[in-house]
Amino acid sequence: MSTLKAIALDDEPPALKVLGSLCKRNSNINLVQTFTKPSEATSFLQNNAVDLIFLDINMPTISGIDFFKSIPQPIMLIFTTAFSEFALEGFNLQAIDYLLKPITPERFEQACQKALLYHEKILSTQEEENIPEYIQIRADYSLHQIAFEDIILVEALDDYVKIHCTTGKPIVARMTLKNLQLKLPEKLFIRVHKSYIISFNKIKALRNKVVYLPNFEIPLGPTYEKVLLARLKGLD
Repeated sequence: MSTLKAIALDDEPPALKVLGSLCKRNSNINLVQTFTKPSEATSFLQNNAVDLIFLDINMPTISGIDFFKSIPQPIMLIFTTAFSEFALEGFNLQAIDYLLKPITPERFEQACQKALLYHEKILSTQEEENIPEYIQIRADYSLHQIAFEDIILVEALDDYVKIHCTTGKPIVARMTLKNLQLKLPEKLFIRVHKSYIISFNKIKALRNKVVYLPNFEIPLGPTYEKVLLARLKGLD
């Protein structure tokens, strides 16, 4: 799991000391700096990126709510306060959690776990959005750039693979099906037989252990049946 880079802002030094102690117990939280003055925290954030801020609400010069609204960079928020009446405002700001002082180790760990899970979810989404749109294959003394959306299926032919596409004739390349599978995004493709990898989004039907694709009928191998059925159920 990731390590979150964090700062804390609270006008009371004892409160910051407590947060520092709690963070030291959590290997996934790296508290890089603490501040008693909002202006100092603002200056730090202008030159440093962080994942998470522990933020007091009731401060003499500016409320934690107004301070958070002034931060230009996206950052996860955990409020630390002695006042429960600000909880609704914290919800409106999409705070990860709202910790009431005195903060217990159990509640602190719970809030940090929420932040870690949220962070992992964001990273996962970014990885999905960064899936490449094509694969490059050498065949017939040429380098072919094949869009993933054009691939219907890939067929194994001994030491070769035959890539069937919606455009043009199939491309035959010298490589194993296993090696090609490593180059294909799992989100877009699935192996259904020892000799076939298919485009998951192009499945039209599954009947009697036969997978129907545009212009193709592919046998479903018993080794791969459970995984395919699980993914298809996930679409319900």
